[in-house]
Amino acid sequence: MNIEGFLFGCSMGGMLIGLILYVVFGQLTVKKLRRNPNTKNVLGVEFASGWDIYNVAQALSLPKLLLRRLENSPLSALYANSKCLRKNTNVFDKVLAFIFYWLFTVSGLTLIIVIALNGLGVF
Repeated sequence: MNIEGFLFGCSMGGMLIGLILYVVFGQLTVKKLRRNPNTKNVLGVEFASGWDIYNVAQALSLPKLLLRRLENSPLSALYANSKCLRKNTNVFDKVLAFIFYWLFTVSGLTLIIVIALNGLGVF
């Protein structure tokens, strides 16, 4: 097996697990947040159906310093309010969000990089 096939397989496996965690996180955490009147309107802009799941996971996973910069920018309406979400979620929700967000993001970026390098003839 070559390195390209190994990296592609690992990123696809990570993406599959990430998609399963996407559904689990959406059903367990975001569904609860959508029903809560305090958090219903702080989930960020939903570009496509389910995008708020990614917004919530991002708000619970990124470092607070980076989140403050995003939430104070002119485009702050695009992002979920991390302070409000942190108050209304438990430790399990935050751990699930962290695992889902970083697994999904790293797998997606790795997949894009492997495909781009393959297209450029590096492999």
